[in-house]
Amino acid sequence: MQNGKVEVLTMEQDHVSGVVALQRACFPPPFPDSLLWRQEDLMNHLARFPEGQFVVVSDGQVIGSASNLIVNEDVWIAHADWRSTTGGPAFLGHLETGTTLYGADISVHPEHRFKGVGRSLYGARFSLVRTLGLNRFGTACRIPDWREWMIVHRNSDKDTYCRAVFSGEARDRTLSPLLRIGLQYRGVIESYMSDEESGDAAALLEWLP
Repeated sequence: MQNGKVEVLTMEQDHVSGVVALQRACFPPPFPDSLLWRQEDLMNHLARFPEGQFVVVSDGQVIGSASNLIVNEDVWIAHADWRSTTGGPAFLGHLETGTTLYGADISVHPEHRFKGVGRSLYGARFSLVRTLGLNRFGTACRIPDWREWMIVHRNSDKDTYCRAVFSGEARDRTLSPLLRIGLQYRGVIESYMSDEESGDAAALLEWLP
């Protein structure tokens, strides 16, 4: 994505402070501050898998970022919680010989949403899957509008909610856009991470090249 001074880049050390600030803008409370990237986390990502870290920059400001690692087939099939899948904030679970590009995080600044920033980051992810000859891109997506839906419909079942989003009967600010760009819904992972809005759960998504 390049239009004027807006472009997708592979993350470098100069971008790290901008990504840290971006996280705070994208995930305000009640999202736990302890789950946001710190400088040392991002430096570990760059050390382990530099080609898998992306940013979108506009006029010198980081307005989007995507953090990724490669996991093996057994880890993907397990569909475990975030920490078990990634190996924690340092991405200790990254395995160069794995099969799946795993999206650990994507962030788009609130002032730049609905402008194609997220789509461009996913395009970079899909392109990397093809370049590296991996089996898939996989991720687990927040479902922050589930709580309101649950209250209105008096139904706390998250799979029912995600299927309603998939069919277009409901809309989720995070899940809906990802379904529109071609990711497929594969189920719900309970106790994925501490996330009050999502009931600590996440929607499992997959894209095949």
